[in-house]
Amino acid sequence: MAFGGLDALRTVSFEVKEGEIVSLIGPNGAGKTTLFNCINGLLLYPEGEISFHGKNLKGLKPHQIAERGIARTFQVTRLFNKMTVLENMVVGQHHHMRAGVWGALWRPKWVHDEEREAIEKSLKVLSLFEERLLPRKDDFAETLSYANKRRLEIARALVPQPRLLLLDEPTAGMNPHETEGIIHLMKRIRDSGMTILIIEHDMKVIMGASDRIVVLDHGEKIAEGWPDQIRKDEKVIQAYMGKHYHHAET
Repeated sequence: MAFGGLDALRTVSFEVKEGEIVSLIGPNGAGKTTLFNCINGLLLYPEGEISFHGKNLKGLKPHQIAERGIARTFQVTRLFNKMTVLENMVVGQHHHMRAGVWGALWRPKWVHDEEREAIEKSLKVLSLFEERLLPRKDDFAETLSYANKRRLEIARALVPQPRLLLLDEPTAGMNPHETEGIIHLMKRIRDSGMTILIIEHDMKVIMGASDRIVVLDHGEKIAEGWPDQIRKDEKVIQAYMGKHYHHAET
């Protein structure tokens, strides 16, 4: 993937196995978000292939990729601020719902049943976030704290029960206690059978949550392995973690 004369991604190849948490790390400009944008169809990459459960995703639009079971959050929250927490959750299930314009106007029984099921699923996912979101289900999204907006975006991505969840810096702006809660949440999600690919800069999150880590630098993969392997990799230390991290660890 190139922008003008700049190669944002080149020779990047790795696999995410079902039921894993894989962290994608690297310095700013390494190509992490560009890779996410390629996976979920926001960017059309001229070369290469992304395969999901044996099917090539190349050329598919974002909604088609979502229908195949890939959900994604963004660095900057993209909520419907004038809608409630619960309404945001229901919107997250739109590609699983059948009601169109006529269904919304005439509202037959099956439309009511579909909406009730969507609400029940939404409340079940909100309960994973306990007192942070569930008591606020009727509050407008714009009234939430920054950390709770991040939580709501994760919750909305979870509600359609994707097979692969892409999390772009989910703990950004959170304090250490809130960050610890997100680590535990990701592990619960993984243990439920979902697969997670995460972009993160907080090394506590990376080392505490990851099953494996992939490291990018200048659009290329420079390392891949378990957290203990990446922690000791000299190329990674030089490109991303820095000497101060190395000294602190030793």
